[in-house]
Amino acid sequence: MVETIKIKKGLDLPIGGEPLKEVIDARSIERYAVKPTDFVGFTPRLLVAEGDTVCAGQPLVEDKNDTRLRLPSPVGGTVTAIVRGEKRRLLEVVITSRTGSKSSTNQPNLTPDSPCWWMIKERPFGTIANPDHKPKGIFVSMRDTNPLAPDLDFALKGREHEFEAGIKALEAYGTVHCVKAQGPHPAGNIGTIVAALDPINKGECVWSVGAQDVANIGRWCLTGEYRPERVISVGGPAAKAPKHYRVLCGANVQRISDVQLMDTSYPNMTGSTTTSSTRIISGSPLSGTTIKADGFLGMYDQQLTFIEEGDQYDFMGWLMPGLKKFSFSKTFLSGLMLPFKAMEPLMPVKPSFSFNTNMHGSVRPFLFTGQFERVFPFDIYPLQLIKACIVGDVELQEKLGIYEVEPEDFALCEFIDPSKTEIQTIIREALEVLRKEAMA
Repeated sequence: MVETIKIKKGLDLPIGGEPLKEVIDARSIERYAVKPTDFVGFTPRLLVAEGDTVCAGQPLVEDKNDTRLRLPSPVGGTVTAIVRGEKRRLLEVVITSRTGSKSSTNQPNLTPDSPCWWMIKERPFGTIANPDHKPKGIFVSMRDTNPLAPDLDFALKGREHEFEAGIKALEAYGTVHCVKAQGPHPAGNIGTIVAALDPINKGECVWSVGAQDVANIGRWCLTGEYRPERVISVGGPAAKAPKHYRVLCGANVQRISDVQLMDTSYPNMTGSTTTSSTRIISGSPLSGTTIKADGFLGMYDQQLTFIEEGDQYDFMGWLMPGLKKFSFSKTFLSGLMLPFKAMEPLMPVKPSFSFNTNMHGSVRPFLFTGQFERVFPFDIYPLQLIKACIVGDVELQEKLGIYEVEPEDFALCEFIDPSKTEIQTIIREALEVLRKEAMA
């Protein structure tokens, strides 16, 4: 049974480029990558080498601290590249698809040894769920409120039987709460849902699973086939033809980029000499990761956003009327417009803005404005918690509710912050300190 909560605080960004309700099957993409960097607290140990042949669901990497936690190959094929960064940090294991999916003659169960276990995340800290922990609840958000995110009812159409099987498998580990939040973003975030229904205290934990991953777990339990597919939304102001695509996790986005990029001379993110270019974001435009045109979709991401780089200066900056600029603080005349909900009955098309990545100003001292509370639906003092994280006061962080939040919960605060502070980075660093102390 789906539960419902209503959230009043938040902000729905009117970003242009909303994808059409049309799905293009892109499961024939040949190259995929498993990125250990997508997983918080995961210390990778490589289990394969270049040239190895692997099956779908076969482990490629395991966690040195807990060998039960493994990252499987999304497809059957050949390991064609192992990409490392500074200090030989493992960044990607690239697989070229050549064979079919791994299947099982026996009906499998959801266990830590199954290839679907990585889909379950644990709060606090946002790690892969620890099999030894007993969660106080397992939460599934039935509505993604991120800008340009896919409609989950639309994405799960035809997979209802698999979804029900996935819920049944998860119930072996705790009470499952399927929640459809009403209200503006971040109503659909797991953090918002947990805070509204059952806040996390020190020493407690909850698990969460994406709605489409529940269906993937259900398929595994019903058929023994590991096929981590998702319907992702591809859109944004810089997308040529915003649509939905059906892909497998970790898919290479080159084929999609070739279709969606308005400028075919897309640069490799650095050293660009063009006057205007596009940024491709794997995930939400508020909290996603920048990737190249031939990069790979994040393992947990279900959207791809194309936004123009804000690398051009505006003439006279904030002194201009700014009729085409979105303004939360009403700095520009566009902020004096009527609320969008009030305008919708009078307008055939919902108003939208062509956002870009321009910060509209440099970094400034961290100011107290009182604006964060308007978009932060937690029963927490956001500004005070951020300051406690900056100074590293662990005791104060715990009193202010650090265990209830993840960086994505502060994405809107970062967006409206006039100080241009990287709030999500500050929260992640503070959580990492607490996570490492908990492991010691």
